[in-house]
Amino acid sequence: MISVLDLSPVVPVVVLPDASVAVPLARALVAGGLPAIEVTLRTPGALDAIRAIADEVPQAVVGAGTVITVEQVDACVAAGARFLVSPGWTPSLLDAMRASGVPFLPGVSTASEVVALLERGVRDMKFFPARAAGGTEYLRSLAGPLPQARFCPTGGIGPATAPEYLALPNVGCVGGSWMVPADAVAERDWARIEALARGAAGLSAGGTCR
Repeated sequence: MISVLDLSPVVPVVVLPDASVAVPLARALVAGGLPAIEVTLRTPGALDAIRAIADEVPQAVVGAGTVITVEQVDACVAAGARFLVSPGWTPSLLDAMRASGVPFLPGVSTASEVVALLERGVRDMKFFPARAAGGTEYLRSLAGPLPQARFCPTGGIGPATAPEYLALPNVGCVGGSWMVPADAVAERDWARIEALARGAAGLSAGGTCR
């Protein structure tokens, strides 16, 4: 399985008010160069949105975020999710994600959680909430003793700070929502979202286009 960390330097974290905007939003993000899209399970229409993107936007790699139960794992994969992301993990949730057959990122915020996942053979993780949990300084401090762990930091990251995270040796990508502002989604301003996605897709460790 390809790692979620290798899909794109930035993974949009999307909260959709309803499934009707899912397809045009996904098309705008893909057109802007961000094919990996994490649809969070924070709204009633999230599964329908994942299903719609999977069915109608084949260029997108749609995943499910905020996965916290075994039942959600099964439902998301059935809907067409091609990767799973959780804010944290338990043994049963981890087992379900591993058995799902799709790539996954269990969430961590402490060194002990990282070590526990490494013991179970998991090397790719979500670092959440990134800014509140210590940001780049904390991740940099983990790189020395735990170089085998790789992260997708999410939470409080924007276009100004994303390059700082991407410069770290243990960061494969970052998650963020700045390219899908709520007002642009509400106004169905897909051109604006495409432009913001293009800027995010061009971010590198140095803050310039790749």
